[in-house]
Amino acid sequence: MEYSGQKFDVIVIGGGVMGSSTAYHVAKRGYTTLLLEQFDFLHHRGSSHGESRTIRATYPENYYFGMVVEAAKLWEQVQSEVGYKVYYKTPQFDMGPSDDKSLRCVIANCESYSMPCRVLDPVQVSDHFSGKMAIPENWIGVLTELGGVIKPTKAVSMFQTLAFQNGAVLMDNMEVKDIKKDDGGGIVVHTSNGAKFCGNKCVVTVGAWMKKLVKTVSGPLLPVQPIETTVCYWKIKDGHHGEFTIESGFPTFASYGEPYIYGTPSLEFPGLIKIAVHGGHSCDPDKRTWGPPASLESLKQWIEERFSGLIECTGPVAIQSCMYTMTPDEDFVIDFLGGELGKDVAVAGGFSGHGFKMAPLVGRTLAEMVLDGEAKGVELKHFRLARFEGNPKGNVKEFEDQVSHCKHRE
Repeated sequence: MEYSGQKFDVIVIGGGVMGSSTAYHVAKRGYTTLLLEQFDFLHHRGSSHGESRTIRATYPENYYFGMVVEAAKLWEQVQSEVGYKVYYKTPQFDMGPSDDKSLRCVIANCESYSMPCRVLDPVQVSDHFSGKMAIPENWIGVLTELGGVIKPTKAVSMFQTLAFQNGAVLMDNMEVKDIKKDDGGGIVVHTSNGAKFCGNKCVVTVGAWMKKLVKTVSGPLLPVQPIETTVCYWKIKDGHHGEFTIESGFPTFASYGEPYIYGTPSLEFPGLIKIAVHGGHSCDPDKRTWGPPASLESLKQWIEERFSGLIECTGPVAIQSCMYTMTPDEDFVIDFLGGELGKDVAVAGGFSGHGFKMAPLVGRTLAEMVLDGEAKGVELKHFRLARFEGNPKGNVKEFEDQVSHCKHRE
């Protein structure tokens, strides 16, 4: 089957948050756009579904700091266009041992970028949270204002709605099997059902399927590993539900050390709070187990100790399965594919469990790459594919613990 319509300026492969954001940005600039998704739109088989993602600027790596600040502005801009909220603001609270190198980097970056932050000792943490949270004597807390929750499925729908309103063509259940150079210039995208789509440029944002598709298209095996992770929701004890809500100002939070734990205030499910471990087990995205995590003992203990007995820690009352696509250095991949396809195909992936918050900025960046030949607002040197050539670990980090939080098991 051959598509009988016009040749598209840009074909975006992958209808998760990154691809949908890219389609929106390309279409908004007036270019003909096609968005292809291998499953149903808004499916739950990848990394862009669910009810909450954290937004925070508190990164040990300084090159993410400005990206988050810009992304936060773009979330507000885009949601104002669609007319409903996907970004719910609240402070961010980071905690960990006072000598944790990554946490110390976070504090240094806040100071370097003039972002107000409060460094709290255990007594000050208890006072600030009115006894709801407690940290050990040798820990510190770091409180910053730029935090919040993004509604993932709602956000993907928002980008797709705006892309469509700006003239983009959206097609789901279109599994891409290959991308070839067109003899007449540009590229041809082939799908498993025999369809053929022609475009001048192409953007590949297929999440956990990135390694498989890129290997088919261009040969190189990218150093990315899908992992299956589990999100857990825990019951807040009766009489305390209101104290942990986003409306009350309870923050998004992260705990440094082993394991690295993160969470969001009570928002999507009344009386429940999301608390999970950043990690999981290696998987084939087409052969997932969909099962619960092997052990939650360390998480249960952390909840009991941190939340002053106000959260039921015998076990989660609800779990959801999700996927990360990890790189060895936990930095993104945003680059042209190169080789025979040169700058006709851009790829983005390996977001390593912390990319969702950047989606409006990543989409704008990818649009600039394929329409203008380069990214104008983001320095991409840390995200190049070439960083893995002769160096399988990728970017060198100042501190080893910056890339040791997400333990994935074979």
